[in-house]
Amino acid sequence: MAFTRFLFFTLLAHTFNLLLTGEHSNFSLTDEVRGVYQAIVRIEVVSEKGSGGRMMKARSTGSGVIISKDGLVLTNHHVAGKASRLTCRLHNGDELMADLLGADAMTDLALLRLRLNENGSDSKPLKIAEFGNSQKVKVGDTCFAMGSPAGLSQSVTKGIISNVALISAGSQSFRLDGENVGELVRWLGHDAVIYPGNSGGPLVDRFGKIIGINEVGIGSLGGAIPSNLAKSVAKKLESQGYVSRSWVGLECQPLIKNKTSGILVSGVISGSPAEKAGIMAGDLITQYDQKKVSATIPEDIPIFNQLVYSKPANKEVKVLGLRDGLKKEWKITPTHREPAYAKEKELKSWGLTIRNFTLMSSLEAQRNKKTGVQVHSTNRGGPSASAKPSLVPGDVILEVNGTPIDHTKDLIEATRKLTRGKREPVPVIVRFERNLAQLLTVVKIGPEAEENQPVQAWKPWLGVSTQVITRDLSSALGLPRTTRGVRVAQVFPESPAEQSELQCDDLLFRIDGQVIQSYRVEDAEVFGNMLKQYKINSTITLSGQRNGEAFDLQVTLNKRPEPPNELPKYEEETFEFALRELSFGDRVNRRLDLNQSGLVIENVEPAGWGALGGLRQGDLLLRVEKNSVDSVDGFEKIMNRLITQRKKSVVFFIRRGIHTLFLELEPDWDQEG
Repeated sequence: MAFTRFLFFTLLAHTFNLLLTGEHSNFSLTDEVRGVYQAIVRIEVVSEKGSGGRMMKARSTGSGVIISKDGLVLTNHHVAGKASRLTCRLHNGDELMADLLGADAMTDLALLRLRLNENGSDSKPLKIAEFGNSQKVKVGDTCFAMGSPAGLSQSVTKGIISNVALISAGSQSFRLDGENVGELVRWLGHDAVIYPGNSGGPLVDRFGKIIGINEVGIGSLGGAIPSNLAKSVAKKLESQGYVSRSWVGLECQPLIKNKTSGILVSGVISGSPAEKAGIMAGDLITQYDQKKVSATIPEDIPIFNQLVYSKPANKEVKVLGLRDGLKKEWKITPTHREPAYAKEKELKSWGLTIRNFTLMSSLEAQRNKKTGVQVHSTNRGGPSASAKPSLVPGDVILEVNGTPIDHTKDLIEATRKLTRGKREPVPVIVRFERNLAQLLTVVKIGPEAEENQPVQAWKPWLGVSTQVITRDLSSALGLPRTTRGVRVAQVFPESPAEQSELQCDDLLFRIDGQVIQSYRVEDAEVFGNMLKQYKINSTITLSGQRNGEAFDLQVTLNKRPEPPNELPKYEEETFEFALRELSFGDRVNRRLDLNQSGLVIENVEPAGWGALGGLRQGDLLLRVEKNSVDSVDGFEKIMNRLITQRKKSVVFFIRRGIHTLFLELEPDWDQEG
């Protein structure tokens, strides 16, 4: 055991040594590199992603680097591009909220701005890192990968540049939000160790200049987005929040063996500017907007794509090339390139996440128009999935009750009008497109129908739990094997049984002289059913045995406490959890004071705001902010007030087992649908 502990701590120490030094031992950081080290930030991200008919919330961590004194932080799109909340920890431990200025999936880059005016942080000068020139990087150059692996504090590992034009194998190998990152990016390959969580951190040269933004790590091979590309994208994200690109619909590949110069056109998208200009598959492009182009290997293609995408939309471009050995000239007018996919939105009353079409997604779906709303995901068992026929991912909603649906905002507005003031689901006729067919279905949207609560029939209550006196138990207790009855296993506090001094281990054989016919395990309900025959406030005589002595005990039955399924409940839609009032059984089983207030958390939706804040099924909610809660009505009033105030975070004080803790829930008050 001692050796095992020694080995564990030796390995642990070695791991942290790697975090500080990398695989290359005996190196020290120059002052320039140390300066960049202080510009690293750890980014804590709350993000949302459509799945299962809901916008699922998740927490993750990544790395970033401060690139300006006014608090600009550069990181990866896959770290922060879908963030709804961002918190950055600086090298000195300060934590600041940040805003997402923009993200670009095609280069996997995102730009944040620290909220320097919060917490008095604007008075502290930031440590920043400067960009180097990635075009001057050579194979064999020393490099340092920096970041916050696995959400830990900052780390640095050392390596060398192994490739200055690393590409992904195959056009589909690295896709992000529908974009093929390899279309534009040729990574700087290096062997500085990259750990999970290093994404978004800088790759630095020995002079302390950023030469790349770390993006991928496969075994001992790391890949960084070159700094020249990262710097260009960051400027555009800062100025306009996105990167403007043009699109012509060309698909190109390196030359085949019998060709000597140019770029081979492998395909042209139908209806694209390239098709309208007359370019065809098999043509060779030798010059694009007065710039000579050629691609003999796959690594050349991203450079050509960068050139094509960089041209302004709606401005004619002259293209020179060859067709069957003859010179050709084409004039192309690029169009604006939209993202591959639009952002998903949640429509709770339908059990759907939906999104609009973009030019690229409509082309992928082989549709000649962008109108209609695409079903992104469905909630199994939700209204849309329960319809006949059901809506499934990929379907396109065209009409609701005869009203055309061209955009997600149309569907959201139609839903609001149809469900406003309704207390039960509203059936609507939906026209939708699936492949080439147009189908009709009926979806019942809106609030779930309220269950009619049965008129309460109060039942008599003794206040004990019992077990059947089986034949084996009879023999063990020295009773005749023909004994019928129950053993008292628990006496509830402040119950009629306790007031009549009934005790645990008492054996009960008769009620008012009638034998309790229980001797098999399956007879467990017999005793309770006999009690149900009496009215509340009835006085009964229990005949039994205590410590070998027979007794007759008179007990007056009270009204049974309400069980959990008969208590008021409430579903909190913003935080996505359900709760109910505390029952007598809860207080007894949790060993609480019988006057204990609070509400029981019955259900917490996975990946909802409640779950993200740490709320669990079975928690006992004691306070919301500084308000004690003891009824569903009181809780609802508190929540309505908080929704009006739209506080950034709401503090729940809960009890979990023997422990109490504060949970900070941070909702998105602006969710639609």
